[in-house]
Order: sequence, then C-alpha cells, then structure tokens
Amino acid sequence: MKRNLIAMILVGGKGTRLQQITRDIAKPAVSFGAKYRLIDFTLSNISNSNIDVVGIVTQYEPYELMTYIGSGASWDLDFIDGGIRFLTPYATNETVLWQQGTAHAVRQYFNFIVENEADYVLILPGDHIYKMDYQRLFSYHLQRNAEITIAATKVGKEEASRFGIMTISSDNLLVDFQEKPKRPQSLLASMGIYLFNTAALKELLLDGFAEGDVDFGKNVIPKALRQKRRIAVYEYHDYWADVGTVESLWQANMDLLDDPEFLTLNVSKILPIYSKSLNLPPHVVLGRAHISKAIIADGSIINGTIIRSTIGYQTIVEAGAVIENAVILPNVRIGRDARLKNVIVNRNVIIPDGYVQEGEKLMLIDSETLLKRGEANG
Repeated sequence: MKRNLIAMILVGGKGTRLQQITRDIAKPAVSFGAKYRLIDFTLSNISNSNIDVVGIVTQYEPYELMTYIGSGASWDLDFIDGGIRFLTPYATNETVLWQQGTAHAVRQYFNFIVENEADYVLILPGDHIYKMDYQRLFSYHLQRNAEITIAATKVGKEEASRFGIMTISSDNLLVDFQEKPKRPQSLLASMGIYLFNTAALKELLLDGFAEGDVDFGKNVIPKALRQKRRIAVYEYHDYWADVGTVESLWQANMDLLDDPEFLTLNVSKILPIYSKSLNLPPHVVLGRAHISKAIIADGSIINGTIIRSTIGYQTIVEAGAVIENAVILPNVRIGRDARLKNVIVNRNVIIPDGYVQEGEKLMLIDSETLLKRGEANG
C-alpha cells in the first residue's frame, strides 16, 4: 500500500557513554523518570503525529526492547495494515549485515521504504526526550520545497561539541554542517531527526553510495551540501535532551523533578506520552518513610528517606536509608542506613546495609563498583 510518509527509528547503537547502564540492554530501553523508557517519547510522538508505518532498526541487545514494544499497542501503533516492523540484522549468502552507522543502517533496509512506496521518510533517534508533532515538521518541509529537512535546537556552549553543529542562512537553509566540532561555529545543533524526499535519499544512499558514507551527520549531510541540495533547518524551541551520557541522563531526571510542568507529562491531553503498563501493584510507603520531591514507580516499597530522586519500579528502600539527588533504576534494593547522594544506581543492584556514597561529583553505582569497594575494604 502506498504511503506518503513513513518513519524509521534507529535504535542500534551500543550507547557506550552510558557505561554499564547499557551493558545488556539497548539505549532506548533505558528507564527514565521512574516509569518511562527512552523509546516511549519517540513512539508517542509518532502516534500523536498520525504516522502509521514505523520501521525499528535494531542491532545491539534488541531482545528487551523488542519485548517491551511488542505489537506497539501501548502507543496505539498496532495497525493491521502498517504498524511497527522490527528490522534486525540478517545473514546473506556472503556475510551477516551489521550496521556501520546511521546511514548504513537505513541503506540496508531500503527495501522497507520501497515496499511501502513512501514518498517521504522520517528518520528518528530512539533515545531522546522531547515532544514533537512531526506533521508540523512535514508541513515545513513541503512549504520550503526541501529535499532534506533537519530538526535543530540551540544547545549550551559547553556541550556543543557533542553534536552536529549547523550554520544556516537568513531563510533557514543549511550553509555548513560540522559533526562534533572542537570549535563550534554556532550553537544550533542537529537533533538527529532527518526528513528526506525518498528520491533524494535513494540518490544519496543507493545510486551515489560510497563505502565511507556510513553516518548521516558525518558523511551524508556534508555530501548533500556539496551537491548543493536544498536542505532546510526546522528550529525546535521546546525541551529536548539527548541522554547520551551518564551525566545527561541524571540531569534530565533532575529537570523532571524540578519542573512540575516538565513536558506537561501529568496534565497534557495534547501530545501525551504513553508507556507500557507492567501490571505491577502500586508502590507502598511505610511508616518510617519521608519523601520530598520524588517520583516512585509501581511495585516499590519505601521505608527510608527520599529527597529529589526518581525511584524505578520494584525497588525496595529499607528503614534508615537516605537517598538524595539520585536516579534509582528498576529492581534495586537499598539496605538499611545506606546513604546515597548524587548517584545513578544501575538496575538489579543490591546496596548493602550502611553503604555510603555522598560525593559532590555524580557517580554511577553498579555491581562492579560495589565489588571493587568491597575488595578495597576487605
């Protein structure tokens, strides 16, 4: 069936800057704000934008992510004709087709685009926190008569070198693109969201493909600029976070706690963010608990002090424990009289009774951290 606009979500990256958090799960499956996964935001945006064909390009540790998404019913994406399709690595007669980069991943599944006879392809990351109506982006693309449109947002000077940085003309056309520059020429950063005319995408990825054209930001967009293609830049002015590091994941959780209107998650009927229900019992707060500015997910039992922290599902906090400025990922047990401040605790970790980590610098606590501490104290 012919489609006007389809989406492809790239979720294959290993996410090494999140360290042990992504040791055995794909980055988009990482928990956020106690109850969400990072992928929830992209899937909800697609659903709210009435896009009914979605290809999810997987590679690294896809099992948990695929199990979580399932048919897409939690995001109203379980269409009989269309819906979600997982595009996983596969073997040919000669080799296994592993993805070498974002553009290479889309190239390998170009048949998905052809099968749906799509005129336009929206390419999305699956691990960013934001709300966007992609139909507005699409309308902008059409109005500008663009071959490619890139969504962009302003970032701080201290973090600009993490992103693709763009220079634009007075009419918002791309003039220059620098991928993760040491000396950024502007603070306008690519959000990793690309809308292509299918014809232009085919010419760049298939007809004019070179072996080095593996990433959109590093290779394909500069190549399109050299070819003088019409590339529009869609400026986005609301909250957006690329939680590619331990520090940015922690900060996004703190942003949620500090702002009652954060993405209007609690009250919005416009562009709501959906998540998969785990059918767990409600959290329980016991008599010795004290809670201030916290989000506590289902299935948790709290008997300690929680201050400015997010507590993932099925977490137990024993009496006397004090947790402050912390992100506790799911299925954690925090022992009696433990004290944690400025930390992320990885999922499935058991914090011993009396354990103390209260440094001013953010620390990721996982099983290896605890083992090393135990060996040092032994």
